[in-house]
Order: sequence, then C-alpha cells, then structure tokens
Amino acid sequence: MSKKPVIDIRGLTKYYGDVVGIEDLDLKVYPGEIMGFLGPNGAGKTTTIRACLDLIQKSKGEVKIFGLDSHEDSLEIRRRTGYLPGDFGMYNDLKVKTILRYLLSQSGIIDDSRMRSLAKRFELDIDRKYGELSKGNRQKVGMVQAFMADQDLVILDEPTSGLDPLMQKKFYEFLREEKERGKTIFMSSHILAEVEEVCDRVAIIRKGHLQVVEDIHSLKDKMGKKLVVEFENSVDPDIFKIDGVKDVKIEGRWVTMIVTRNLDEVIKKLSKQNVINMSLETFSLDQLFLTYYSRGGQG
Repeated sequence: MSKKPVIDIRGLTKYYGDVVGIEDLDLKVYPGEIMGFLGPNGAGKTTTIRACLDLIQKSKGEVKIFGLDSHEDSLEIRRRTGYLPGDFGMYNDLKVKTILRYLLSQSGIIDDSRMRSLAKRFELDIDRKYGELSKGNRQKVGMVQAFMADQDLVILDEPTSGLDPLMQKKFYEFLREEKERGKTIFMSSHILAEVEEVCDRVAIIRKGHLQVVEDIHSLKDKMGKKLVVEFENSVDPDIFKIDGVKDVKIEGRWVTMIVTRNLDEVIKKLSKQNVINMSLETFSLDQLFLTYYSRGGQG
C-alpha cells in the first residue's frame, strides 16, 4: 500500500517486570481499512492498544498515529480517535444519556443527534440508568460512545463481548458502513469468524509476538472447515479432488478433509454416496495456530 499509515507501530515492546507483554511488534494500519487484531486471551492485544494510546508506558519502540508521536501528542491523538476499551464501565447511578452527553462534551460536541441515532440503531435505551443494564446493553453504551463523535480512527478492544448474535450482525453491518465513509477501524478479537466477517486484513498475535499479517482472503483460504464423514461403504478418494478441498484422510469408512471453498460441490458429491454420519466445524483460533502458524511455519 502506498498510502501513509494511520497507525505506524515499530518495535513496540512492553515488559511487566520480567514478563513479556509484547515484544518488537511492527504493524501498519492504513486509511479506510478495517484491521483485525487477532489472538487468544492474554496474547497482548490489550497491551498493544493501551501502549498505542499512551494509556500505559511502553518499554521501547515507536508508535505514530496520524503521523503524531503517541506519547508527545497523545492528547491530540485521543481527540481524533474513538476508543472502546475491553473493560468499559461507567457510574451505575447515572442515566446513559447523561454519561454519553458528558463524554460527547469532552470532544467539544454539543449536538447529540448522532449519539441518539446510534443508540436507536443498537436498540439502547438511553433513559435508563447504567447500573440497570444487562452486560450486552452496557457494551452497547461503549459502542455508541466510541463512534458518536464521528472521529477519523476508531480503536475497539473486543467490541462484541456480551452481544447476542443478532446484535453482532448489526454491528458488523455498521462497521462496513463506517469503512465506506472512509473511517479507519482497528479492532481486537479472539474470534476467527468475527474478523472474517468484517476485516480487510488481520494481524495475529501470540504470547506477545506478532505471528503474521494476512490479507483476509489469504486467511480465509487457510481457515476452512473440517468435514468428517462416515460412509456405509468405502469410497473412491478421487471424488474429493475438488478445488478448495485438501488434507483428505481416509480411514476405512471414515473420511476427514479441510474445505476452504466449493462446499456446495462437496455436498453434492456426498449426496450421491450412502452417508451415515457427517459433521462440519469451523477452525478455532487454536487449530489455525496449530495447523498453519506453529513454530513460525505457514502451511
């Protein structure tokens, strides 16, 4: 990409005593893209985000956001950045609209029409007290406050935590719309299917070290689904010579394979056989690491 990055991380390192939080992390996030920051819980995602926003002091390295130094220009960066922390929480006795209006005022904005529009879209009752809300609705408060000032960059730490599947879908749709408006979004997650849904590129972190940065199409080719089939009789392995099918293993009447695309064609082939049992499961993050990124390898 020839564009100047919105976020430019070079050699970012954070130690907690002798414990590595993150080490020698290099990453660029470009204008108008949704970058997924993927890794298991405890991998270093939150540490990276907090160090970028100067909410914790980095041990070494350099972070520039909008070309500004993350430490020297932290106030200007935060003014231009929406942020949803992973541990978002507010005062229980205050009404949601009071909280949101106060936070909006910190960005110098009086007009609350976008805030109200977002609350309506995410089905959030802003007349209720924060302490009366369920976990999912509290997360919606965090979502609204991250986007209501309409800033150039939005950083989200596990944004769909606590949301039901329907609301997650609504949120993904909203993210795609924000991207179309030219917004840059950097979001952490530990869920493969989530980043597959909305991201342009994905950076994968494990144990404080960046493992790989993948275009989403490349990641999808690796993700695949594991298909296990039990047949009434043994079958000809040649029937599974289909584009997008790999790692076919046959043990008697049982066949296991990885399907990355053309699943409908696979199902059509199976329908012509006598199938007794069949299961299909999406790769978990651990399986992806084990299969493709273990020991630094990329299969």
